[in-house]
Amino acid sequence: MTMEKTVTIPEGVQVQMEGTLLTITGPKGTLQRDVRYPQVSVTVDADTETIVVRTDASRKQIVAMVGTLAAHIRNMCKGVTEGFEYSMKVVFAHFPIQLKLQGNMLVIENFLGEKQSRKARIEEGVTAKVSNDEIILTGINKESVGNSAAHIEHATKIRNRDPRVFQDGIYIVGKA
Repeated sequence: MTMEKTVTIPEGVQVQMEGTLLTITGPKGTLQRDVRYPQVSVTVDADTETIVVRTDASRKQIVAMVGTLAAHIRNMCKGVTEGFEYSMKVVFAHFPIQLKLQGNMLVIENFLGEKQSRKARIEEGVTAKVSNDEIILTGINKESVGNSAAHIEHATKIRNRDPRVFQDGIYIVGKA
């Protein structure tokens, strides 16, 4: 049984394969990923401008990894051409939340009236724009942008209070 997925390389994107390191370069930047996985082969076909991910194994886990690697490669191609953007909304009912960017950290002050400020790490390669009640995260690596949004949501997780009453926090409201 052979499982094969092909990813079409978009216009203006260069793909290079050195061993198991896949490098994708586009107008917005360059992304690299190690695509090594046992019994799965990734090849770049320059003639048809496609990347082929295939396996001859029949184990479910290995067959599933073919689709996963193909999805990662598609996301890399989209990232270097269009980029990714996550919109987050600041919600508070009890105490006004203040946000400050300090290098690669987002400092969240006065969350639920706490004296101690909370911090969320912004991943490398992600740009954060902070306004009054909105945060916009942009970048070319989908994983980094998503992880940064997750760090921010996790930093404002409410413990020891009724979540139906205390709905304060910073939440993802849109992805593009």
